[in-house]
Amino acid sequence: MIEIIEKGGPVMYPLLACSVIALTVIIERLFFWIREDVRRNPSLVDDVLELCRQGEWEKVREKVSGSKDYVIRILVTGILHREFSMVKAMESAGAEKVKEMRQYMAVLDTMITVAPLLGIFGTVIGIITSFDLLGASGIENPQAVTAGIAQALITTAAGLGIAILSVFPYNYFNSRVENAVLAIEKYGTSLEIVFEKLTQRLNESEGATHEGSI
Repeated sequence: MIEIIEKGGPVMYPLLACSVIALTVIIERLFFWIREDVRRNPSLVDDVLELCRQGEWEKVREKVSGSKDYVIRILVTGILHREFSMVKAMESAGAEKVKEMRQYMAVLDTMITVAPLLGIFGTVIGIITSFDLLGASGIENPQAVTAGIAQALITTAAGLGIAILSVFPYNYFNSRVENAVLAIEKYGTSLEIVFEKLTQRLNESEGATHEGSI
């Protein structure tokens, strides 16, 4: 590996930095999503919605105590603000969580873009150096020129390799974020509908009681 880096020239060092940064982000995001998967509890989300349908707010509080499921936390934020602006509270909490999910993705995207460009840059420098050598020594030593061009192509291969190996986890993490956004929207809308029906039922009940008293 060290021999390849030395053969590729000085551009191999920023390429090495790109690979280290990309690998660090991939590992960090991988652990992040493993942690989120462990915390997820879809059955608890359904239980919470059922309790909300019955207006059992105290039982909801007891049920979600200690839960770190991001959908649950967003629903709880909406429930806590149900008397004021449930939807906006959930939107704000959801946006904050999605921002956390997308953390470092811009860095990984940049590495995918920059690595091939650095590789091409290194190759161009190597080819220029080879032609300088050809101009200085003539065609008497073509092996040295072709060897120089072969070495120059190492940076392109390295840059493409970094980009290709990084794009798969990048797309995977993006799909995880999109699925999480859909889940947040789905359960947030469900809670909103449940609360509207509950409020409507309570109003009708109060109206019937009021008419009976008259």
